[in-house]
Amino acid sequence: MHRTLSKQTGKIAIGAALLATSVYVAMVSVTLAHLEFVSGQVPFDMRPFGYGPMDAATLLDSLGAEGREYYLSRQIPLDTLYPALLALTLSSAICWFGRRMPNRRLVHLGVAFAVGSALFDYAENLGIVAMISGWPDLSGSLVYATSTATIAKSFMTTLAVLFALATAFIWVRLPKTDTVT
Repeated sequence: MHRTLSKQTGKIAIGAALLATSVYVAMVSVTLAHLEFVSGQVPFDMRPFGYGPMDAATLLDSLGAEGREYYLSRQIPLDTLYPALLALTLSSAICWFGRRMPNRRLVHLGVAFAVGSALFDYAENLGIVAMISGWPDLSGSLVYATSTATIAKSFMTTLAVLFALATAFIWVRLPKTDTVT
């Protein structure tokens, strides 16, 4: 059963990667590009080092009512799909490549980072929705909390990708027998 699951994990990783890539390309080339065009500002989602209350106010004001509605009705729905797809891609890839590793700690840590990146992305999305919904009243603590989620998402995603690459590198170097612990 473990061998069958292991083979399915690879298929899940590839399928989820194709879906995640499709959603990511749609966000970057359509919705986020539109938001940047309308506002002349980089959207919240694309600020890995965060933002402050002034930055948030400038973006929200520059978007105008139609841009804020577009953020809620187009970008947020896509960004509701993306974190789960990315976490599934990274987790299943890490598990797939890590299946022959004698020490599974690297695999468990990588999966934790992948899931953590999705959770922080969802927290970021909730914060963005709250900021847009409450506009023009903008709480500094809400902005800082959302910005912290953005930074944490970026950090956790980077770590998860590095762990996926590390497990792939180790997988290539391990003997080709199915060692399962």
